[in-house]
Amino acid sequence: MFLRPGFLPVLACAAALTIASPQSEAQEPLLQCVPYARQVSGIQIYGDAHSWWQQADGRYAKGQRPAPGAVMAFKPHRAMQLGHVAAVSKVIDSRRVLLDHANWSPINGRKGQIERDVLAEDVSAANDWSEVRVWYTPIGGLGTTRYPVHGFIYPQGRAPRQLQTPPVQIASNAEATRELSRDERKAQRKAERLAEKEARKKLKQIEKQRRDYARYLKQQDKARRETVRMSPPPLPVPQADPIGDLIGRIGG
Repeated sequence: MFLRPGFLPVLACAAALTIASPQSEAQEPLLQCVPYARQVSGIQIYGDAHSWWQQADGRYAKGQRPAPGAVMAFKPHRAMQLGHVAAVSKVIDSRRVLLDHANWSPINGRKGQIERDVLAEDVSAANDWSEVRVWYTPIGGLGTTRYPVHGFIYPQGRAPRQLQTPPVQIASNAEATRELSRDERKAQRKAERLAEKEARKKLKQIEKQRRDYARYLKQQDKARRETVRMSPPPLPVPQADPIGDLIGRIGG
């Protein structure tokens, strides 16, 4: 399925683990977003994705900042009436995270697939993660749809500050720099280099995904044209011959 950027199909995030594929019993079952998010995060909430935010009250800490291991809880939106949940695998910066989730993008024409370390971007005016854009494989990038988000649900017994990847603090002036010890500055530079290396690595992976999908579409189009070319021509339709039919009935 190839849709214009920003328009996604209905994302069924029901509590059931799998649903049978109507095309072939030999195909793998389709995985829903809820059981996968529960599996990778350890957050034991059941029911449709849109109910997770309310169910977490009094059981799990909640907040508006991303953290590795937390679950991003989406609100129902347009065709996505059951909502969606996705686990945060990495915080890149204040506006970008990587997600592990299921049943978002169709992969090789099939829904119910798992995607790991895919990009999500905060597009809210206040940088409170109330609206996001999410990587959509068929278009090889972030769509234009802005999905509303409740916030983040944190695993049991782990405070957000323990989960949060601390931002790299860059000194704004010479005096601030002198406040750091030599070892601290060395560790800071090392962290910056590692973060930059990880970002470049992820961007390369994203570009490879885009090229692979473009190659897949090209192969599909080539196969379709070959099928059309090899199809036998239609049999000619015999012309109506009322005079001949009449002679055949009465003899002649």
